[in-house]
Amino acid sequence: MSKKTTPKNQPPRAMIAQNRKARHEYSLETVLNAGLVLEGWEVKSLRAGKANISDGYVIIKGGEAWLLGSHITPLLSASTHIQADPFRTRKLLLKKREIASLSGAIERKGYTVVPLAMIWRNSHVKLDIAMAKGKKLYDKRQTLKDRDWQRNQQRALKYRE
Repeated sequence: MSKKTTPKNQPPRAMIAQNRKARHEYSLETVLNAGLVLEGWEVKSLRAGKANISDGYVIIKGGEAWLLGSHITPLLSASTHIQADPFRTRKLLLKKREIASLSGAIERKGYTVVPLAMIWRNSHVKLDIAMAKGKKLYDKRQTLKDRDWQRNQQRALKYRE
């Protein structure tokens, strides 16, 4: 059996950017994987790791999904002949039924769609997005208490043995 080969310098799912704040601010429901429509200078910047999606969000407009608020810093050497906009609105590539389920959840149930992680999948850039509901302050506190309890419990079990 042969393994599927990937370039030596890149694992099959290399992380570009991650939105750690999303897991704290929202309770996540359904996670989807979407492709991104990018320009050449953006791909070069992503290879250099110059992306930030922590302030990003997804809107559904005209039957298409769009990523707003994400920041890709242009490289000085890669974008000399064009005017690069780091906060450009980027189109997400999703199937029609995925877009329909997202828009239904946004309109009827009060969900929001947040980006979780931007990754390399082979030579393509993918974005993990999730339907999420905002947490209240007491929910955030409870999550922190549960996490501390689990950490203390693991610590006690570790030193007990």
